Amino acid sequence: MRNVMTTSVPLDITPDIPMDAGKYRIQAIERAVAILGTFSAQEPELGVSEIASRLGLHKSTVHRFVVNLEAAGFLERTRNTARYRLGLRIFELGSLVLKRMNLWEEALPYLERLVTESGETGHLAVLVAGEAVYVEKVEARRSLRIPSAIGRGYPAHATSLGKTLLAHLDDPARVDEIIAERGLTKLAPNTITDLERLHSELREIRERGYAVDDEEYEEGLRCIGAPIVGHTGQVVAAIGMGGPVTRVTPERVDELGSLVMEAAEGLSRRMGAGQSGAYAPTELRVRTREHYFNTDNPKER
Repeated sequence: MRNVMTTSVPLDITPDIPMDAGKYRIQAIERAVAILGTFSAQEPELGVSEIASRLGLHKSTVHRFVVNLEAAGFLERTRNTARYRLGLRIFELGSLVLKRMNLWEEALPYLERLVTESGETGHLAVLVAGEAVYVEKVEARRSLRIPSAIGRGYPAHATSLGKTLLAHLDDPARVDEIIAERGLTKLAPNTITDLERLHSELREIRERGYAVDDEEYEEGLRCIGAPIVGHTGQVVAAIGMGGPVTRVTPERVDELGSLVMEAAEGLSRRMGAGQSGAYAPTELRVRTREHYFNTDNPKER
C-alpha cells in the first residue's frame, strides 16, 4: 500500500474555543490539552524538558501536569526512561468516537462536495463477496447521468471503485481467488479480461493513487475512484465519481483524479486514518494524463 501509508500527522486535539468564550477558559485545562497535543506520530515519546521547551513553560509546571495526566491514564511513562507517551485512556476515548462514526453518514458531505466540484455523480462502495457494492450515491444535477443503484454489486475488475478495492486488499492472493470465482467477464470495449494485465493495472493504481474505469464497465462512461482508509490503516471503502466520456475527458483526468483523492483523504482522516499515518499528500501521487493515455498504454483507444 505504498500510496496510502507514507506520511503521518501530529495529534491535533487543540479545542476550537470561540473568541467570545474567554470568560469560560480555564488555563489549567488548556495547558493539559496543549501537553497532550505535543505528542505526534513522529515524536510519540517526549521528556518533561522537551515538552516544556515546545510549549514555553517551566519544567516544574509541566512536571505537575504530567504527573496528574499519568495518574488519570492519559499519559504513561516508558520503561527504564524518564520519557512519556500517550496512555491507553486516550485510545479508549478515541475508540468511543470511532464506534459512533457511521461511514455512510460521514461520507455524505465529501460526496456532495465532490459532486459539486466535479459536476458528476459520486459513489461510495465497499467490497462484498468479490463485488463492489455501492452503499451511497449523490446524483449530479445533469440530464445525462450514471445508471447505478445503491445496494447493488458491480464487477470489481471493471469499475473504478472495484479496482481500487482490489488494489488495496491486505492479501494480494485474494485477488486471484476473487477472479477464479467470478471470472473476468467482458462487459464493454475496454474491460480487462487478462489476469496478468489486471495485476499490472492494480499496481499502477497503488502508485497513482486512484483508479480509472475507462469504458470498462459500460461504453461511454469514464469513472475515477480512490481508497478510504480507516483508523487501523486498512482500506475500508472507495469513493469516486463518474460521467459520460464527453464530459469526463482524458484532459480532465488529472483534475478529477486530484478531486477524488482529496475527498478520499478527507474522509480517511475523518475515519481516523490521519492518526495512523495511512495516507499521503495528493500532489505526491498524481500522474499526468499522458501517462494514462499514452500510445504505449494498452488502455489507449
